[in-house]
Amino acid sequence: MEKLIFIVLSLVTLGGGFGVALTRNLYYAALYLIMALAGMAGFFALLSAGFLAAVQVVIYIGAIAVLILFTIMLSRKLMTTAEPQANEQWWLAGVVATLLFVALAAIVTAVDWPMSEAQPAPDTITQLGVSFLGSYLIPFEVVSVLLLVALVGGIILAREVDKE
Repeated sequence: MEKLIFIVLSLVTLGGGFGVALTRNLYYAALYLIMALAGMAGFFALLSAGFLAAVQVVIYIGAIAVLILFTIMLSRKLMTTAEPQANEQWWLAGVVATLLFVALAAIVTAVDWPMSEAQPAPDTITQLGVSFLGSYLIPFEVVSVLLLVALVGGIILAREVDKE
């Protein structure tokens, strides 16, 4: 059963990734990105990393991908079909992607990857919470303020200006 779930998650993730790379519509590319990120969340859940799966869903799908969708929808020129959305350098990107795939496949097959039988600590979530509220409190708060400033800036840029 675990292999079947892995195969389904692989198809979902790869299908979403190929959809992002091959579609010419930016809105559909964002939807394919959500599909690929959901597949990755499934992989985290399959690896018994529930916290990472929840973070993947809440932060990447629930926040980042939805923010990308809102940005696309607020950009009027991107949602109209009158504007061309094709990239004239698609062939160059295909060549570079193929070369990168060949290089990465050669590296993956050449390296003897060691497998560990060690189990993760049972209180990983507790240790993460203590780290966030202990030694990483200042960077955590700086990132939250930075995200708040970016959100307010996005709202200001997206608002309608009265021409009276």
